[in-house]
This record gives sequence, structure tokens and C-alpha cells, in this order.
Amino acid sequence: MRSRLRTIACSVLAIVFACPSSFSQAAGSSRPKTAHGKNIWNYEGGVYMVTDGGIPSGPCFRLNGRVTAPGFFDNLKRLDFDNADTVFRRGDEVVTEYPDEVLLEFFIHDHPCAEIEQGATRTYLTREQVSKLRLNLFWKRGVDLRPVSSVATKYFAVQRRVPYAPVAATDPDVPEKLEWSYIYAIPSAGIPLTDSLVLIVRTPDDRIAARVAARM
Repeated sequence: MRSRLRTIACSVLAIVFACPSSFSQAAGSSRPKTAHGKNIWNYEGGVYMVTDGGIPSGPCFRLNGRVTAPGFFDNLKRLDFDNADTVFRRGDEVVTEYPDEVLLEFFIHDHPCAEIEQGATRTYLTREQVSKLRLNLFWKRGVDLRPVSSVATKYFAVQRRVPYAPVAATDPDVPEKLEWSYIYAIPSAGIPLTDSLVLIVRTPDDRIAARVAARM
């Protein structure tokens, strides 16, 4: 399923190509520094990210995701040195840029709020609430944010979460607990691996509901 990103009522997050306003999450597994002052990060499977967010005066949620590309991250490592520049390698090959296109995959589901008023009733994400959220995407280099353009939708789905699905399907008084899944194709030709992909989820009144970066 491939189409130019647009607002789709009651379904996909609206993608907004807008200028950034005010603004980490490293991804990849690491090993302790060696005796030679070298730290190694492995990116097998892609660049992972996770963050918690929430709708003001409403439910909270967790966003899990990754940036990947077929074969690109296989055996890819970042080597940090005490007295030299960071190097990305795949075996003996030095890698400096992303491939022409990467895939941004993420999903959103309900998550308990870090703080909740005593006696308050927990609420859950609804299809309507998520359909009104807007997603901003940027490539970040240092403090500079460059809006991502020409993004394409590859996949979208809303599913009931297990193990809640069987109960919610038979008991109308049980809140529906859902999971939203997304895959977007992001143009990345010429983007250095030292740049990070920033995601910002905003409410209809432009408040930040969540933000996270896929950073190598």
C-alpha cells in the first residue's frame, strides 16, 4: 500500500512538513570500551527508538519503532575512539551515508501515565484521538532541523491488543485497547549516518504529545 502522505480521516496520523519549533534516544547495542579506548555499537536490525507520550488531560501512550532498510544495517557497527573521529563499518567497508531510502516503522499503544491524580479514572486512546494527531519528521544535524519531504505510506493498521481483544469483543463495558502500526518510506539519499531522524507527534492545538529521535 503506497500513497503520498495525506490526512486520512479516522486512520493515519497526519504528516506535516512544517518548519521546526522548539525542541534522544540512541539505538543500537553497545559493548564496554576496550583497552584501546574504543567503543563499539551494533546496528543489526536497524536503529531502534522508544518514548512515552500523552494527550493533555487525556490518555498516555508508548511509541516503539525503528529505522531500517533491506540489508543495509546487517553487520553495521559504529566505532567510537577516544582520540579519533567516529567510524561506521560493515566488515572492512567504511559506510558514511544512509541508502537512498529507509523505512520508518513504529507502533503506538496505551501506556500508564507516569503521574495520575488520585482517584482519577484511567482513560484509553481512541480511534478519533489518534486520527487527529499530527506527525512531524526532521533530519537533524547538530541543532539544525530539516523537514523531511516526499514521504510515502507503506503500511497502516489498527488492531485490538492481545490479551484484551477477546474480553473487549464480548463485553461492551470493557474499554477498547488498540495498537496503531505504521510504516513510512523516507528518502535518505546523501544523508550522513551522523544525522538523526526526529519524530514529533503533535495534538490538534499544536502541543507536543511525544518526541523521539532515531540516532546512530
